[in-house]
Amino acid sequence: MTIETGTPDVAGLDRVVERLGQWQGVDGVVQLHPGDLGWFWRFGVEHTAGAVRTWQRDGEILAIGLLDEPDMLRLAVAPDALRDDDLAQAVVADAADPARGVLIEGKVYLDAPMESRVQELLSAAGWEADDPWQPLVRDLAAPVEDPGIAVEVVTAESAAVRTAVQRASFDGSTFTDERWHTMAAGTPYARARCLLGRDAQGEAVAAVTVWSAGEGRIGLIEPMGVHRDHRGRGYGQAITVAAAAALRELGASRAMVCTPSFNVGAVATYRAAGFEPLAEIRARSTDRTTDAV
Repeated sequence: MTIETGTPDVAGLDRVVERLGQWQGVDGVVQLHPGDLGWFWRFGVEHTAGAVRTWQRDGEILAIGLLDEPDMLRLAVAPDALRDDDLAQAVVADAADPARGVLIEGKVYLDAPMESRVQELLSAAGWEADDPWQPLVRDLAAPVEDPGIAVEVVTAESAAVRTAVQRASFDGSTFTDERWHTMAAGTPYARARCLLGRDAQGEAVAAVTVWSAGEGRIGLIEPMGVHRDHRGRGYGQAITVAAAAALRELGASRAMVCTPSFNVGAVATYRAAGFEPLAEIRARSTDRTTDAV
């Protein structure tokens, strides 16, 4: 059967989210999670649908990609299709040709599961390994310890506080109240929570969003931030512990987070919160800039 590449319409996004959730097993590293779509959803459902690519055979979705940026595709592959050569050939061919509407012209990146046939074909085609990212996971079989700070679940009424902490945690953040409400109305957020951490004076000092993929599956932390005026006091560790507890309540078997390997402070924070590092992952890149004639 021929591999067909497509972009879902708004009505088809729910099917994509559900299929992606089914791939979040208890083993291996998750390259793309329903929570990634959920966090992207803050830009609107139409924009989210337009940033998704699917690869299907005989009506079955075998791979799902999210264009975090026009030059960056993050790919998930069905566990039983990781070594499917026809699928991998189709993905790589689509990624290599700007005319196919997957990646733009110029320098581009494709983040695929490390154990997938896609990675091998990209390497063979001369795509270079990009900077490493560090995934970390925490098993949630046992109850999670108390985080040591006051933690509350964000509601529509407290969304403005949540977005303010986000903007104070990440330079250049554009997370507005409107975008929080748009995200919270999305399908993935039905299995998600935003949390606020407060210090002893009641000030909001940290925030996190957690995404479950369903009972017994891996849950995702994305994003986590500490207010720039309150760093260095253990609030990152505390809110990450709270995030793990929330994911356990939502039925996740493990909690996962991923950060650039060079961000040693973030890695240390997650490890202090009980997360263990897995093997690093790398996207691959190539430059397809057309020389001027």
